[in-house]
Amino acid sequence: MGEPSLISVDEHFMSRALRLAALGRHASPNPMVGCVLVGADGSVVGEGYHHRPGEPHAEVNALIQAGSRARGSTAYVTLEPCSHYGRTGPCSEALILAGVSRVCCAMTDPDPRVSGNGVMRLQEAGVAVTTGILGDAAASLNRAYIKQRTTGFPYVILKSAATLDGKTATASGDSKWISSQISRLAVHRQLRDRCDAILVGVGTVLADDPALTTRLTRRVGRDPVRIVADSLARTPLSSKIVLQSTLDGKTIIAVSEAADPGRVVSLRQAGCRIVVCEAAQDGRINLRSLLKNLGTAHDIVTVVVEGGAVLAAALFDGGLVDRWTLYLAPMIAGGDSAHGLLSGAGAGTVAEMQKAKRLSVARSGPDLRIDAYFG
Repeated sequence: MGEPSLISVDEHFMSRALRLAALGRHASPNPMVGCVLVGADGSVVGEGYHHRPGEPHAEVNALIQAGSRARGSTAYVTLEPCSHYGRTGPCSEALILAGVSRVCCAMTDPDPRVSGNGVMRLQEAGVAVTTGILGDAAASLNRAYIKQRTTGFPYVILKSAATLDGKTATASGDSKWISSQISRLAVHRQLRDRCDAILVGVGTVLADDPALTTRLTRRVGRDPVRIVADSLARTPLSSKIVLQSTLDGKTIIAVSEAADPGRVVSLRQAGCRIVVCEAAQDGRINLRSLLKNLGTAHDIVTVVVEGGAVLAAALFDGGLVDRWTLYLAPMIAGGDSAHGLLSGAGAGTVAEMQKAKRLSVARSGPDLRIDAYFG
């Protein structure tokens, strides 16, 4: 067998860097980034990934592990090294100071503070730079970050659970539990723990009084920011999400200008953050306005939505859903009065229906999990 080509070597080590990057589930609002440092003899001398905001970036973690062995090495990085000062220093400078001779980037950073500047700074310092190695895989890993940095809107994941006939509750409103415990744990582990925020409508708060926290079995989960679309500020001061906000300040109540000022003041005094949004024609919160505010003013990258049929329909009507994660349980509710997944008038013709760009299907215990990608 002959020697592997340079591109196959690059892909091999970039694949390793991508696997490391995927471990950075709590890096948001920063991107998930992995770095592998390879010496001239082809051995890995250091590797790392970005764990959390404010902590060392992937390149720095890899350089610390490599020490003096970083000199003359090739760095495989899943995203262009940053070139600006934020909570940490620029990684491009760290790579230059360490004497790295070549940098392979999977993709450039869409953040305007970085985009192209990191590559340019490396090249100015005499470092050879190659870009586009497994770029599609890197873009897929950070699709939420890319959307938020380029549009100002967070990546929206709608989560639903229904019976095989598309019902979320019986005619009496009983819904506990349609999905299996395995599926419910998966929601906490794969969505709530990894997303920046969780959005519900005030109707869900009034009906169920949810805590909207992350509950894991083997480790402490990361609680998302709790957001309630509540145009009239009806969220009870005694609700779990308000009481929890007195402890962590992680509840946002989105109200319209029609909200009672006294209620707004009381919610703010209870520790909730208030966001005043435009109202839709039906008087509810304009979700496009809310999401834009979350993405720009609050730097929220990913939102999981766990509201009811009204909120879900409004998101689809506005073209705001990027991914729909739907758990289908092997049971039938039946009946015209059972609650469905979406409310409203819906599409008038087949041609008007929204079509998913991609689907994935998997088992989740006794349930089926369908991920439909619209963004």
